[in-house]
Formats: sequence, structure tokens, C-alpha cells
Amino acid sequence: ELIGIFLSFLVVSLVFTPDENSIDGEPYGYNNFKYNPIESKKYYQKRPLVVLFRSIEIATKSSKFGLQLLYDYLNNQLFDPLIESQRADELCQLLNELGPTFIKVGQSLSIRTDLLRPLYIKSLTQLQDRVPSFSTLISREIIQNELNINVDDVFISGLDSQANVVAAASLGQVFKAKLNDGSYVAVKVQRPDIIKSVSLDMHILRSISPYIKALFRLESDLVGIVDDWGRGFVNELDYLAEAENSQIFMKSIESTPLNGTVFAPDVITSLTTHKILTTKWIDGDRLELSNQKDISILCSLAMNTYLTMLLSLPLLHCDPHPGNLKRTPDGKLCILDWGLVTRIDTDIQTTLISHVSHLVSKDYAKIPNDLVKLGFVPKGKEEFMAGTDVVEVLTDIYGRWALGGGATRIDINAVFNQINGLADRYGRLLQIPPYFAYIARAFAVLEGIGLSYDPDYSILNECLPYIAQRLLTDPSSNTEESLKSFIFGIEKDNDSRIINSDRLELLIKGVNNYTKSSKGLINQSSTDTTTNQSKE
Repeated sequence: ELIGIFLSFLVVSLVFTPDENSIDGEPYGYNNFKYNPIESKKYYQKRPLVVLFRSIEIATKSSKFGLQLLYDYLNNQLFDPLIESQRADELCQLLNELGPTFIKVGQSLSIRTDLLRPLYIKSLTQLQDRVPSFSTLISREIIQNELNINVDDVFISGLDSQANVVAAASLGQVFKAKLNDGSYVAVKVQRPDIIKSVSLDMHILRSISPYIKALFRLESDLVGIVDDWGRGFVNELDYLAEAENSQIFMKSIESTPLNGTVFAPDVITSLTTHKILTTKWIDGDRLELSNQKDISILCSLAMNTYLTMLLSLPLLHCDPHPGNLKRTPDGKLCILDWGLVTRIDTDIQTTLISHVSHLVSKDYAKIPNDLVKLGFVPKGKEEFMAGTDVVEVLTDIYGRWALGGGATRIDINAVFNQINGLADRYGRLLQIPPYFAYIARAFAVLEGIGLSYDPDYSILNECLPYIAQRLLTDPSSNTEESLKSFIFGIEKDNDSRIINSDRLELLIKGVNNYTKSSKGLINQSSTDTTTNQSKE
């Protein structure tokens, strides 16, 4: 009994002893939602049993999956398509069991073709953030403590003790409530102690990353990848930052043709803290539930919006899953959930414009230099690429993607083998820069929505309207060079150059399509009755 009492005391003291650098025992400091692996390491070094118990839990739940992979390897069936597909589905189930951090990790891994094989990528793209809701009474307590209010005095309905959750995810849950002035709002409440849960898992993942890299002989910067995930996951927990992100978007979009067509919900700042986010309630339906005609227009509008964010605005919304893209009854596009965003350097934005214009105009000779500038190829390797079949392989991949149909029309295993073949012949020429992970995730989701209504949807071709408009309206010298490349091709610097009439026609068509799609469904008649959502 004495030993049991001693161990209990030791565990309690380790768990609840505040860190000297962290007020109230928070891993990154009180109400600090900035990922800091150094501070987290200090915090958990003083709580070794907390780390040990969670590590044992992760190892125990993962051991069955690991043994199955070992069995597959020993029986020479590790890469058998049927077995590999089954293992990929089992991995998704395992990530769900391991909790919020690992669900987020799985979603981030879904675009890491340099780390995982195609069947795993395919399965992880379907990984959903399905987590049971937590008690409404706990939500009320959090709201009351955070806002320093009596909940029933401010919210006259929707947050009583029997209220139902509208949506629940790994980091928080949402209620539809009615204020005492009669207006409806969405109230997002953060899960209790979620930052400790996320910080602990990220600390463990970061600690074991060097060993995993050595074990599997990975060339990727695994610690850097984990840190990039950590920044995204932890930043997503700061609801004040999320509110600011949506307000930055609304301010920035005012100067674009998309103003009045695309929007983020208004934030109720007086009812928002680090752990509570209150916004105006928006009626509408998920974008992909619109009818065939409307979804085509809305997808073009969404693509133009995300290209505008990527190439012009201060930030890019990185979580455009169908539940976060809402079509309103008046035909506008509402973008929800601004917790996960990334900021793209202006130099990268300029190079991306050139790169996309080269892709759309099929000027593939410019691709190697683009890839170096964008960080996909190490500096000094562009000349080396010119003497190999790298450009031909990439041209083949880009060309097939431009035909439309997404991954369903492409032999992903063949593409994977092509890229691996390049690595075998020339070493790791291609790498995925950290900033690109969130970009790829955002546009992969948009492509999936487009393919849901049009099996021939081509995300590369869908970029044309925005690129055309940008090339013709942006007076910068860099964009001018991209315009020359687009209409003259490889002869752009020759005095005897001749305008490529097909490309010019493509450019004009793109501008016309941009003008049309930037207005969305506003002032257009629609037979879609699904948007008349009940007012609840």
C-alpha cells in the first residue's frame, strides 16, 4: 500500500507540478498558442511518466499494425495491391483510435508522396475528423469561465444544458445559439485540455523522428516536417488568431473582383477568446450538394478565390473540405473555419504565377528553373536536370493531369514508379518544400469537389481564368515576363517573334470565364431548392 501511495503521489506531482517557465503548467505558457518544441521539451522533461504512459498507449495500439506489416514483409506481400489497400484502411482506423493529433497527422500525410506509397495516400485522403462530442455542460462551463458571463443571460437558446452540438471535430465543437437580441450565432468551443494533448503527442513524435528517419533510411527532414505540423496544429487552437485570419481575408478581398461574392462569417469579437469563437450564423448548404449546373459555377468561383489567396492575398485558407465551403441561399460562397492558414512569401507568389502560366500554356521547358525557385529542386541542379530525362517525365505527368479526371485517370503507381526511377538514376532531385504541404492539401480538396460533379474536371485548366486575368491586369515586370512567355512561348525574346494565336485565344477565353465565374450565382436564376435550408 505504501508503494502504491508513493507511486500515486509521484504521478500526481509530475502531472500537476507547474513548469518554472510555464504559468499554470501549460506546455507553451498560459494562453500561448504558438508551437515551441524547446519549451515543450522542458515541460515534459519534468513529467517523464506522462510521456511514458502516452508512449506506451501509442505503442500498444500501433503494435498490431506494425506486426501485420512485418508479417507482410516476411511473406513477400508488402506491396501486394490487395494487402496494401487493406493495410492503408487499417492505418486510417489506427489514427482515429490514437486521437486528434494523429488524425491531423494523417490528413497532413495524405499529400506526402515522398513519404508514403500511393494506396496509403489514397486512403488517407478519405480520413475524416470524426470525434464524439463532449458534454454540453462542460461547454457551458468553458464559455462561462472564458467570457466571464452567465450563459443564459447572453444566449437565450441553443446553449441550454440539453442543447445539441451542430458539429464536433477533434479540436472543438460548434453550437447554433440565439443571442438576446434575436440574432443567431455559431459558437465554437475548444475541447478541454486539448493543447496539452496535442503538445504531448507532438513532443513524442518529434523525439522519435530521428530514429524513424534512420530506421527507414528516409531522406526527408522528418523533424522539420513534424515541426511544420506542430505549428499548424497548435496555431489552429488559437481562436483569436482564427478570428483575425477571417477578418484579414475580408479586408483583402475588398480590392478584388470577388468582393461581395465570397465572404467569411462576421466575428462577434465581444464573445470571442482564445478558446471561444462566436460568429454570425450562416444559412446555406455544403457546396457539393448544389445541383449540377450551380456546382460547376461555384467550383470555378472557389478555384478563383483560392488562387487569389495563394497568389495575391496575405494568407491562404488551408482547410477547404466540403463542410467548410457553404453555398448561401443568395448564391454566394461562404468559407468557414479559418484556423488553418498559411502565408506565402511574395517571391514564391510571383514564381507560382510564372509556373502555373507555364503549365497552362504547356511551356514545359521552363519547368526546371521554376522548380528550383520554388524549392522543389536544390539550387545548382537545374542544369543537371537539362541533361537528363527529368523534364520529359515531368512533362508526361503534367500532360496527363491536364487532360482532366484527376488521379482516377492516371496510373498513380506508374507515376510513383517514374518519380522513384528518377531518384534511382539521379539521386533525390525532387523534394517537397515545407510551405507546399498545405497548398497541396487545399487544392487537392478542391479538385475532389470538382471531380464529384465532372469526371473530366482538370484542376490545371481550371487555373486558366485567374492566371489570364492576372497576366493582363498586373503591371509588375515579373508578370509581364510571364505574359510574354504565355503568348509567344519559347520565342518570346526573339525580334521576329510571332504571337501564338491559339494561346492568345486561350487567354481571352480565360479572362471572359474569370469575369463570369467571379460573380458566382448572384443575379442568376437557379432551380436548386436545396439551398432553402430550414431556419431551425
